[in-house]
Amino acid sequence: MDLLRIIAAVLLPPLGTFLEVGLSKHFWINILLTILGYIPGIVHAVYIIARR
Repeated sequence: MDLLRIIAAVLLPPLGTFLEVGLSKHFWINILLTILGYIPGIVHAVYIIARR
């Protein structure tokens, strides 16, 4: 299941974060990072998924 979340995080970082933590502060931080730059959004999403 984590592999699917990581693939979702690479394609659409907020989706991967949402699947892991729901509508928490990490989701909104990821939205902001993705708007500021696609790569920071991916890094944050993969970090959130790998951390759990």
